[in-house]
Amino acid sequence: MKGPLTFLKYNRDGDLLFSCAKDHNPTVWFADNGERLGTYRGHNGAVWCCDVSRDSMRLITGSADQTAKLWNVQTGQQLYTFNFDSPARAVDFSVGDKLAVITTDPFMELTSAIHVKRIARDSSDQSGESVLVIRGPHGRINRAVWGPLNKTIISAGEDAVIRIWDSESGKLLKESDKESGHKKTITALSKSADGSHFLTGSLDKSAKLWDTRTLTLIKTYVTERPVNAVAMSPLIDHVVLGGGQDASAVTTTDHRAGKFEAKFFDKILQEEIGGVKGHFGPINALAFNPDGKSFSSGGEDGYVRLHHFDPDYFNIKI
Repeated sequence: MKGPLTFLKYNRDGDLLFSCAKDHNPTVWFADNGERLGTYRGHNGAVWCCDVSRDSMRLITGSADQTAKLWNVQTGQQLYTFNFDSPARAVDFSVGDKLAVITTDPFMELTSAIHVKRIARDSSDQSGESVLVIRGPHGRINRAVWGPLNKTIISAGEDAVIRIWDSESGKLLKESDKESGHKKTITALSKSADGSHFLTGSLDKSAKLWDTRTLTLIKTYVTERPVNAVAMSPLIDHVVLGGGQDASAVTTTDHRAGKFEAKFFDKILQEEIGGVKGHFGPINALAFNPDGKSFSSGGEDGYVRLHHFDPDYFNIKI
């Protein structure tokens, strides 16, 4: 990879891994051996986020070039471009892939916004119109995902508040509690396999587990570094945090190889159980294979690392 990684996403079958980076070209890899399958060429800026449809036919990407694009996964062909007046940040397909949520950054006098788009089955029928636009949250929205049954949208970002919105009316339904919530920018948000809870990571050096419906805080995982990425095992009660200083704050004096590690925590006991080293810069992206037998990390160093767990991993006892 050429540019620093920003996001990783497996397809539902777990055989493909999609990566986004600051080098403008989202890439798809074979998830088992890391062989590159192809790149999606067309963006003119850093690509911040992507999602793949349930049938692995469509890819959606959000980019700093002020567009979100739909792609044919197999051919790499651009199917449609959504144009915005500011950089597109987070993208997420709804259950059923009939809708997508796209967030746009604050820019000049524009506030950040959450846009809901209808995704046409046939891309020749695709329109750029928004079904819903929610404006208002202060600062950048780093993540927005669909809640249970697509009835809600969960957003989080720079102002450290998690918000749950009604996806039809755009009404604000819930906000995370200031006391128990994050104290600094929320950088990452990852849902559990069943969608009942989700994990957030923040520059306040913690990750938090929340109930999706009630927005009740369930657990907090504390670490020594700002958290840029979080992931949850679909198989075992493990959460993984990745991070390190922001790229601009990293000094070049320390040459210890690959000291940036993905830290594993026991989801229930909130205790750190181990780490996987290897990156030469902060970890910006983490994803678990849906089968829970491997995970991948993407770093500021431009590498995607695939980690297949050995049998011992599945028997870790605290």
